[in-house]
Amino acid sequence: MLDASTVRFSWGSPLNFWSLYQHGFARVAACTGHTVIADPHANAEAVLRQARRCAQEGVAVAVFPELGLTGYSIEDLLLQDTVLDEVEQALQSVVAGSADLLPVLVVGAPLRHRHRIYNCAVIVHRGRVLGVAPKSYPPNYREFYEQRQIASGDDERGGTIRVGGAEVPFGVDLLFEARDVPGLVLHAEICEDMWVPVPPSAEAALAGATVLANLSGSPITVGRAEDRRLLCRSASSRCLAAYVYSAAGLGESTTDLSWDGQTMIYENGALLAETDRFSLDEQYAVADVDLDLLRQERQRMGTFDDNRRTHAGRTGDFRRVDFRLDPPTADLGLKRRVERFPFVPADAERLALDCYEAYNIQVAGLQQRLGAIGGPKVVIGVSGGLDSTHALIVAARAMDRAGRPRSDILAFTLPGFATSDHTKGNAHKLMNSLGVTAAELDITPTARLMLQEMGHPFASGEPVYDVTFENVQAGLRTDYLFRLANQRGGIVLGTGDLSELALGWSTYGVGDQMSHYNVNGGVPKTLIQHLIRWVITSGQFDEETGRTLAAILDTEISPELVPGEEMQSTESKIGPYALHDFTLFQVLRYGFRPSKIAFLAWHAWHDPDAGAWPPGFPEAKRVAYDLAEIRRWLEVFCRRFFAFAQFKRSAMPNGPKVSAGGSLSPRGDWRAPSDGNAAAWLRDLARFDD
Repeated sequence: MLDASTVRFSWGSPLNFWSLYQHGFARVAACTGHTVIADPHANAEAVLRQARRCAQEGVAVAVFPELGLTGYSIEDLLLQDTVLDEVEQALQSVVAGSADLLPVLVVGAPLRHRHRIYNCAVIVHRGRVLGVAPKSYPPNYREFYEQRQIASGDDERGGTIRVGGAEVPFGVDLLFEARDVPGLVLHAEICEDMWVPVPPSAEAALAGATVLANLSGSPITVGRAEDRRLLCRSASSRCLAAYVYSAAGLGESTTDLSWDGQTMIYENGALLAETDRFSLDEQYAVADVDLDLLRQERQRMGTFDDNRRTHAGRTGDFRRVDFRLDPPTADLGLKRRVERFPFVPADAERLALDCYEAYNIQVAGLQQRLGAIGGPKVVIGVSGGLDSTHALIVAARAMDRAGRPRSDILAFTLPGFATSDHTKGNAHKLMNSLGVTAAELDITPTARLMLQEMGHPFASGEPVYDVTFENVQAGLRTDYLFRLANQRGGIVLGTGDLSELALGWSTYGVGDQMSHYNVNGGVPKTLIQHLIRWVITSGQFDEETGRTLAAILDTEISPELVPGEEMQSTESKIGPYALHDFTLFQVLRYGFRPSKIAFLAWHAWHDPDAGAWPPGFPEAKRVAYDLAEIRRWLEVFCRRFFAFAQFKRSAMPNGPKVSAGGSLSPRGDWRAPSDGNAAAWLRDLARFDD
């Protein structure tokens, strides 16, 4: 058994498999609390109180609200020397108090510089000020009058400021980089800076920042929280970054305004964490940012760096301030949602939208192809399993949209040696309820003849059910379908799905690997059941069809090629599609290492009662997987995906890309050599053992 006490990397320096920092994550926090107006010492104590809590949780970066040491809403009190003197003293107490703490603290304070006061983000770590970033764009409209007290910092680059008797870097051109946490590069901007057309954080991201902090005052009005969410999400998505936002809350002046203390953390367009608004207590949102994911996204999206080159005159002058974080190596858990089914969102509304789009992508793709090649009939093999069922209902809807009769779909069930009455019965029920042209063609006589001509032991009565025995049946089915298409003026519609393409779980050439067009090639196995369930619940077809589809959903996934008392189970041979699809998404979308995928998979799958399941997912199938099982099937995936199956994908038929997770078309998302190998991935997988 692999557990937290035994798993260690087996080569290189000894590292803890269970540490999030060893897998490219960094824990960040957005903090807010009770501000005391014009009392810097009280506010400094509050900052350190929350900083200590963050340190206990292994937080690397903690972001506090704008002007947090004084309160944002103190107006002309910002011009009082008494307040400004105490800010400097309070800041030194924060610096001193940070000496033994893990997090980088991003604290808001007004600081005197030259002849003006600047609204600043002061970056503090382990007893020293790393640098100071001024607010670029103090607003002066509607309820805001900041320019009365505050200088614009947008032109502050390359300079220094005296803080606590020392000269430290000062400017909007500062990046703070952790030498010992690859990819952790911090930039700070302040409130209004996020609202302008070209925010400072956009340039910082192009210069290399991955964690963008926003210290915000931002009084609340109706609808403003949604505006903030929109801007934070957009910034994280466009900048391929994490965006950590902290707004002022309780304690700010309510002379003319009110405050909600909104905090949130976005990563590449996805919300990782947020806190309740209008809270009476100190709060902080905490999440583990995936620095590997951000790096991978930037590597894949070449236009990101093209944009950097366009703006190199500005982004090339950013200064980097190095620091050493010394992150913990203990098991801190993982503070981010990891979907068990990354192709299948657990949120009901999101899943319904995904199913609507996926189904219609397939339907529209097939309709376009049929129209472009003269409107042939569709020839399809229907087994009564999930894949062929879904391809058939896609074809039926495509005919409806094109104004053609469903009888132009020529559907054949082709029973073999192990076809069950249950699946064959479901196939007939479905074909009849849809009103397609239905027929049955028994392949067993031809299969017996072929096996006999080949001299296969089965022909002599021996129970030899090898790969040849299986592929004779799979090949004959496809051979018949192609010849039937020739005979009747049709094209063969493929039914194999994305998961089967990934694993090479198909018979090459004259087999289910080949068709004239494949509507399922972009759909993972774990999504197909939800697509069929959505088709039922959204009333795409009549009630009789819906009942048959529901019965098919309850059927074991099986190729039905080997005779026997128990139904042949695909997953017992190649592993659970739930785990394989989990791995496929991480490999195809992000290029993650197997060791990291194992870490993520354990957090997603080790406890069936933790986290959300997709709507409608059967209770009886809500299983758990331990690390040993996860590793076992990861090895199977790596061997099949990287070392075996590519030659089948290199010759795969046309079909639409469906999932944002990617496709395996050699003309699209995935281009790889057919004669590759899995050695590098297997070596990484071997980095942890028992």
